[in-house]
Amino acid sequence: MQEASWKATACILCSRNCGIQVEARDGRLAAIRGDRAHPLSEGYLCQKAGRLDYYQNHADRLSQPLRRRANGSFEAIDWDTAIREIAARLLAIRDTHGGRALAYYGGGGQGNHLGGVYGRGLVEAMRTRYHYSSLAQEKTGDFWVNGRLFGRQTCHLAEGVETADLVVLIGTNPWQSHGIRNARTTLQELARDPARRLVVIDPRRTEAAERADLHLQVRPGTDAFLLAAVLAILVCEGLQNRAFLEARTCGFEAVCTALEEVPVERYVARAGVALEDAKRLARWLGEAPSAAVRVDLGLQQSLHSTLNSYLEKLLFLVPGHFGRPGCNTLHSFLMPLIGHSDEPSPGGSSWQTVATGAREIAKLFPPNVLPEEILSSRPDRIRGVVVDSANPLLSGADTHAYREAFARLELLVAIDVAMSETAAAAHYVLPAASQFEKWEMTFFTLEFPAQAAHLRRPLFPRRPGTLTEPEIYWRLLTQMGELPREGFPWLRWNARIDRRFPRWRLFPAALKATLALRPGLSRYLQFILYDTLGATLPEGAAAAAPLWGSAHAYVAKHREAVLRAGVAGPGDDPGEALFDRLLGAESGTFISRHEYEDVWAMIRHSDRRIHLDIPEMLAELRALAAEPEPTGAGDYPLLLVAGERRSYNATQVIRNPEWRKSDPDGALRIHPVDAASLGLADGAPALCESPRGAIEVRVAVTDTVRPGVVTLPLGYGSEYPDAQGHRRATGPALNLLTDAAHRDPLTATPYHKHVRVRLLRRPSPVAV
Repeated sequence: MQEASWKATACILCSRNCGIQVEARDGRLAAIRGDRAHPLSEGYLCQKAGRLDYYQNHADRLSQPLRRRANGSFEAIDWDTAIREIAARLLAIRDTHGGRALAYYGGGGQGNHLGGVYGRGLVEAMRTRYHYSSLAQEKTGDFWVNGRLFGRQTCHLAEGVETADLVVLIGTNPWQSHGIRNARTTLQELARDPARRLVVIDPRRTEAAERADLHLQVRPGTDAFLLAAVLAILVCEGLQNRAFLEARTCGFEAVCTALEEVPVERYVARAGVALEDAKRLARWLGEAPSAAVRVDLGLQQSLHSTLNSYLEKLLFLVPGHFGRPGCNTLHSFLMPLIGHSDEPSPGGSSWQTVATGAREIAKLFPPNVLPEEILSSRPDRIRGVVVDSANPLLSGADTHAYREAFARLELLVAIDVAMSETAAAAHYVLPAASQFEKWEMTFFTLEFPAQAAHLRRPLFPRRPGTLTEPEIYWRLLTQMGELPREGFPWLRWNARIDRRFPRWRLFPAALKATLALRPGLSRYLQFILYDTLGATLPEGAAAAAPLWGSAHAYVAKHREAVLRAGVAGPGDDPGEALFDRLLGAESGTFISRHEYEDVWAMIRHSDRRIHLDIPEMLAELRALAAEPEPTGAGDYPLLLVAGERRSYNATQVIRNPEWRKSDPDGALRIHPVDAASLGLADGAPALCESPRGAIEVRVAVTDTVRPGVVTLPLGYGSEYPDAQGHRRATGPALNLLTDAAHRDPLTATPYHKHVRVRLLRRPSPVAV
């Protein structure tokens, strides 16, 4: 039996990635506790992290490459065969039909971002820009608005929730979804302080709403109407911060004119909240010394999703709650999760999809359009897809469309830890090491003013038969002829000398010379560092080699902030010192300490001002006035808010349903009035139908939802073997109900929070 030992790592179930300590014993996460040495979470932990062994050890773990036979079954093959055949088929599609015939999906699941760096190299090798991901299903409207307001789509907001006098939560329940630092402690402290206020805008009375000073229980899909009304009240009552707007922004005149046209009373009534509550929120925003607005998918996947993202930012910008303690700010990125895409224009660098015309935003494409791009009759349709650390057959909107589209592909490759639904549909399945079997890192470095990062060491050796993503991609790219099989021996020699004698600085000069002689290799810089600098790093940390470049780039942008964090001593090279600090800090480390004045340098417009006038958004704001009121219940009288966060759900990363201590099958929440009208008792089975499909559910009767509204959680519906070995799905597979065509016209973000459904008692079996 292996001797128990406590090791530092991080939770991988949400974007906070709290530091944990694990008692690693016999390949299991035998005990888990919060890591007090972690610079941000400081020992905080929620209940979900204690169940992480269900991710590491379960029946669906993959241990060998698989190839689909003609009859649909799989056969085991060796790695050399898998790499050779996949590379050949990728090259055949690329060389015959062009790069637009290939697409990449995922690449770095929740907290699994270091491997995703290498996946970008495959995108380059395929000569495509079609990179689809869950971020593009959730956040592209937010990224697009940020680009217009602040100058680049990589500009991203942090919220000073921990110290704000007023906190406004819209479409988010941090008690379950987290997203803010040490969420439950922060919410409890906020509720106990009589000098501070919490406002929640949500169709459900969530755990956060229970602690709020004001809960605006908005009707699903009417967020834009409510936010427009609140902003109009701000302007009409003269609560805008004129000094801030004049000094730090431009374009407010156009915004003000549009807001003055808003019919406040009609919009508030449409949203289903009291006029006095809307006025109270506007006045609190105008009068608070500091305020922070935090939003999430409840707003970003509702009707008018991109407009919602614009209005929620005006909610803190108009009263001047920006760039100060306790307010919203921008923040630095050690390694950005996204890029910047120029607006589509003739001869521009931005791509659009060929069948649906979906634009590239933040170097990503929206998963909602991928099935249409595959099923198109065009000769330049997508024919091959590589999926890494993602499960679009279950998590992408419209499972029916994905099943049809993936069945048509000439090549589908799944790189994953587990036999997911997508892997089960693939032509080739490549087994990856788990996040606890390799060096790994999250790029959710979203803090301000103190920024932190956590490079995690493996807890266990990787399982036999698996490879890490960097090694998988290295082998694919060398087989495709994009990288030399022998690697870069001269650079490896220079890297070894530099790590022994860092002041000599041979490696940077040698790297620069190599890229000057062979400029085409610059697209594969991460692999060059992996092969050269990576070979010099301790304990198999080669995958972390690209952080060397990120550390130097971060210092170039934020040198003074890095020095304030004590990263480098006198005479040290701050970039090298930061890289070494990341490698040596087992529990994570602070990497910079900014001052609030730094925020204005992070704005990327040349005038360093926030550009408030976004014509497309102001046009959509004005168009709200002509939007017809919803009429009649019709065949689907209930509104489903899909994707709720609960005590034991997350993404698709944990498949074994036994990990849940409560709500094992993801009950459908329904108001008592609706349940009574349908003859449904608490705990009763029912059939939930949308125009797209149907799923069986269990009913939970509660007055926390509005009449006419039902909710279902995300993260359920995975097939998993039961005690007899039969594969069964547990809980709602939500995307059997959702329609890929039900989406935002600008960004193709799905309207998951506004799905029309009906409930039927005594359901008949349904083939799905």
